Amino acid sequence: MIARINRYVRGSYPPALYLPYAVLWSLGMTAAFALGDPRIPLWRPDFSTFRTVLTCCVVLLMVRAVDDLRDLEYDRVYNSGRPLPGGAVRVSDLVTVIAVCAGVALVCNVGRGGVEVALAVQLGYTVLILVVDRVAHWPSGDNLLLSGIVSFPVQVLLNLYLYAGVVHQAGLGPSWHAMLPMLVAVSAFAHLEYARKLTRTPAVGERSYVTALGPSRTGIVAVTAAVVAVVLGLVLTAAMSWGRLVLIPVVFLGYGAYRFWLVRATRWPPLAAVLFPLTGFLTYLVVGLIGRQS
Repeated sequence: MIARINRYVRGSYPPALYLPYAVLWSLGMTAAFALGDPRIPLWRPDFSTFRTVLTCCVVLLMVRAVDDLRDLEYDRVYNSGRPLPGGAVRVSDLVTVIAVCAGVALVCNVGRGGVEVALAVQLGYTVLILVVDRVAHWPSGDNLLLSGIVSFPVQVLLNLYLYAGVVHQAGLGPSWHAMLPMLVAVSAFAHLEYARKLTRTPAVGERSYVTALGPSRTGIVAVTAAVVAVVLGLVLTAAMSWGRLVLIPVVFLGYGAYRFWLVRATRWPPLAAVLFPLTGFLTYLVVGLIGRQS
């Protein structure tokens, strides 16, 4: 089983891609939540931050396994080379991965009070949508809009876990100041979700928002989400030294828009879609480490 899980991780959760993503997300949003709370004059990573980063890496592997189980029937037809439909790993193996990841994540957060509660809610919801999918086969993966709504709380709850870690580290209680960083994250992820699936002509069986919205409207949603993320990011860092660093992701938004609308590329550049939120997380980390203006 260990060999099968190893093949699965290399095929569906390649560390070279997913670990930097998880690290930047957890550190960047932790810094963003700290920047958004005026009760926190200075934020610096500590051992609790390491626990948070490790947890996010593990939870994202769990979420990947849940998504692969939910998409199994579809992948058997259209992505038969992936580890699960291709037979490199079994359904029971992924159930084990999910259980072990959940256990490791909870152990990593023992003694953190509300942080552990926030994590338990996130893990519980992730398992719930898998159970509903396996028992009731709902929602259909072909209905991306409904499926996206059902999956949306997964990343929101993970961001709330990050926020819980910030206030726990500072010895504070929750505050409405979390709303602005949360909206920044939601907007950035919305851009990634819509841009990476933006194509003029979906392939046979391809799941794309274009099927429901058409290319133009899907592109407008992707661009609007990115613009909202950047504008709210500027508001968030207005009082910070080097706050305008949060404009850097606009480069990838501009490149994607140029390729899709002016060059008339078939698809929005996938790398540009991924780099938009990643560079955003990196800028929040840098601005957070520099701190507020005196």
